[in-house]
Amino acid sequence: MAQKMTISFTVNGDKETREVNVGQTLLKFIRNELHLTGTKEGCEIGECGACMVLLDGKPVNSCLVLAVELDGKELVTIEGLSKNGELDRVQKAFVEHSAFQCGFCTPGMIISAKALLDRNPNPTDEDINEALSGNLCRCGAYQEIREAVKASVKK
Repeated sequence: MAQKMTISFTVNGDKETREVNVGQTLLKFIRNELHLTGTKEGCEIGECGACMVLLDGKPVNSCLVLAVELDGKELVTIEGLSKNGELDRVQKAFVEHSAFQCGFCTPGMIISAKALLDRNPNPTDEDINEALSGNLCRCGAYQEIREAVKASVKK
């Protein structure tokens, strides 16, 4: 019998209280319990970045975090970036620059880019490369992804 714990948190601006299995990853909780499937399940060992989310404003691989660690924190998934039906500027730039092929890595890439731009509104190419270094694109759309991040910089 799995041990359970009640946690309270904010997800994409909404306050929630849920019971979670103590050993469940945040990735499984997001996809299976919150039904937010934009967060992708890739390697499950923190290597690919497909499951990247913002936890209290910091990018984390949700496959490496337990759901119980969400207690008292703010979670933002790819679904939470758009507001009132408007895509976030990073999401818009990814569309405008065709910064995806299969799209599997796109949510994690966008989350990593968003975190970078929130902490550094005018990143260098080196800053962008470092921020995206934990995200793998199986299709090799790195050039378009970098262009989209550069286009997302607030002027």
